[in-house]
Amino acid sequence: MIGNEVERVVVTEDEISAKVKELAGRIETDYRDRDLLMVGVLKGAIMAMADLSRALQRHVDMDWMAVSSYGSGTKSSGVVRILKDLDRDITGREVLIVEDIVDSGLTLSWLKANLESRGAKSVEILAILRKPDAAKVDVKVKYVGFEIPADFVVGYGLDYNEKYRNLPFVGVLAKHMYS
Repeated sequence: MIGNEVERVVVTEDEISAKVKELAGRIETDYRDRDLLMVGVLKGAIMAMADLSRALQRHVDMDWMAVSSYGSGTKSSGVVRILKDLDRDITGREVLIVEDIVDSGLTLSWLKANLESRGAKSVEILAILRKPDAAKVDVKVKYVGFEIPADFVVGYGLDYNEKYRNLPFVGVLAKHMYS
């Protein structure tokens, strides 16, 4: 691990790889003969979108959104603004939001409602990680990779001050790095 910056590994690279393949299989079954648009939430979902799209044995359209929620430090307030919107109309489309992590659920709940209001045929969510103990709102996540404790984690797209996204695993950031 990166010196003494990561306390422990929560999900290994091999575990992530196996889970992404499993999720891809479920998506192929669930969306068989249906036109799917995967919407990645920047920047954290980059790794998941890349790996998931390569694991799928079918064509899939992809688009990206960047959203920002206001709050203090690492806490989301649920007040969201769109920094980068979709490049295409989603009216009548089957949409799968791909997210790195569901923490409080506030931002993702807002994003799902926003996409549904645009006339999508369906909007479902895939999250590589979910912190059930941190949830402030109940967000239905159709595909969950791993449920983890409410520790501050980095890696596999997750960052702290734009660092650690490129780690191939998910690990708990040592408290001395952010406190």
